[in-house]
Amino acid sequence: MIKKASKNVGRLHRHVRVRGKISGTAERPRLNVFRSASNIYAQIIDDVKGVTLAAASSVEKDFSGGGNKEAARKVGEMIAKRAAEKGIKDVVFDRGGYLYHGRIKELADGAREGGLTF
Repeated sequence: MIKKASKNVGRLHRHVRVRGKISGTAERPRLNVFRSASNIYAQIIDDVKGVTLAAASSVEKDFSGGGNKEAARKVGEMIAKRAAEKGIKDVVFDRGGYLYHGRIKELADGAREGGLTF
């Protein structure tokens, strides 16, 4: 019997392939997105130093909401605000192998509204 590969295995293959092509630097760090079934997470990463510069997620204490589109937009705005506090304006968007659709798109739109450019 042939076993079908899970969606997450395909996503991880896409993520590895994309990560071979993009990388975050100190001048233009990488905005990474992870989406779980119930929450969404975003990190701004300097890959040269291997350091997370800013992070935001829908599981934080002062955050109301869950993993829906509205919450994703709020997380995008939060990560943009935290990046601005650190002096970061330009980032490379890493969608993590997910389709640019739904919650990922909302997070990206929220980050753009917050002042990030990518």
